[in-house]
Amino acid sequence: MPHKLRKSRKQRGSRYCGWGQVGQHRGGGMRGGKGKAGGRKHLWIQTVKYNPDRYKKVGFKPPSSLEKEAETVNVGELRDLVIKTLGTDKVKSGADDLSLDLDSLGYGKLLGRGNIDFPLSIKVSGYTSRALEKIEGAGGQILESE
Repeated sequence: MPHKLRKSRKQRGSRYCGWGQVGQHRGGGMRGGKGKAGGRKHLWIQTVKYNPDRYKKVGFKPPSSLEKEAETVNVGELRDLVIKTLGTDKVKSGADDLSLDLDSLGYGKLLGRGNIDFPLSIKVSGYTSRALEKIEGAGGQILESE
C-alpha cells in the first residue's frame, strides 16, 4: 500500500535527518570529493565511461606532420616488380622495351640502389639522378608524370 509521506516529511523532528552524526553530511569525504574532484585520479573510470570528451586533445597540428611521404622503390627491385605485374595493365610490352607505370602501382619515387640489365621505360613522378643514370645506362628512359 503506497504511503503519502516523503522522506523529508518523515524525518521532521529527527536531529540529523538520516545522515548519522553531526558532520557526516558535510564535506565530500565519503563520496571521494565534491563535484568533479578526482576526475583524473580515483574517479577516472567514471570520466572515461560517462564523459570521454572531457580531456580530449584538440588544437593545432602542423601541416608538415600531415604530409604523406611518397612510397619508394629501388632500381634493383624493378625486375621482380615487372615479373609480378606482367599480366596486368601496369606493364606494357613494346617492340624493344617494357613500359612500367610506377604511379599506378602506388610508388611516388624511384631510388638508385641496385642494378638493372634490360631496357625499361618507367613512368614515375619522382626519381633520383642515380636512378636516371642506371635506367638510361641499360637503354631505358624515365617519363615524368604530374
